[in-house]
Amino acid sequence: MEGPALLLSASGIHHRFGSLVVLNKVDFSVATGEAVGIVGPNGAGKTTLLNVLAGALHPEAGEVRFRDAEITGLDAAERCRLGIGRSHQIPRPFLGMTVFENLITAAMHGGRFSVEEGHERCIDSLQLTGMMQVANRRADTLGLLDRKRLELARALATDPALLLLDEIGGGLTDGEAAELVGIILEIRRRGITIVWIEHIVHILVQVVGRLICMDAGQVIADGDPKTVL
Repeated sequence: MEGPALLLSASGIHHRFGSLVVLNKVDFSVATGEAVGIVGPNGAGKTTLLNVLAGALHPEAGEVRFRDAEITGLDAAERCRLGIGRSHQIPRPFLGMTVFENLITAAMHGGRFSVEEGHERCIDSLQLTGMMQVANRRADTLGLLDRKRLELARALATDPALLLLDEIGGGLTDGEAAELVGIILEIRRRGITIVWIEHIVHILVQVVGRLICMDAGQVIADGDPKTVL
């Protein structure tokens, strides 16, 4: 019996910053409905790989495919509209907007929803991330946990098939991280594919079914989380 189809794949990804090789002919793939974690020391190339997958960075060599179509030359906005959402390590909300305004902007411009459809997407995202009570608060008044929730909610408002998470647990207490894990587990239960970079490994392995370890711009292990660890 065949397994789930590949949703996204990257092959031969190579990139340098000056003379420093940060990605050295990296191959990566994730199947529909899969949750994959990526770990490794600082400077291993994890966030650079995520930026390549998201379209924020174009590699010097290699190819990225999504739903079996080549997307290597597409930028982040175009990939978002195709179904690739992401969060950032340092939350980047529109600070002068409310939580809801952040979400409706994402839904209409990132997801290309109408006002009515976008409103429904935003309500669902607010409920899923536990942010209904702060929907009308300005983003610049939020604490760290709620800013992390907003990163998730804004990505979800675009209706992604693939969600890329970059260090979303960073800076949180154990209790706050546990709340975030609960949200991400529900996202996975909805069938959204997840690729998650995280230094806090004990929360990562509660969600992912596959773990990749990177070092010096290369994948050095890929498989069952316990085996990789």
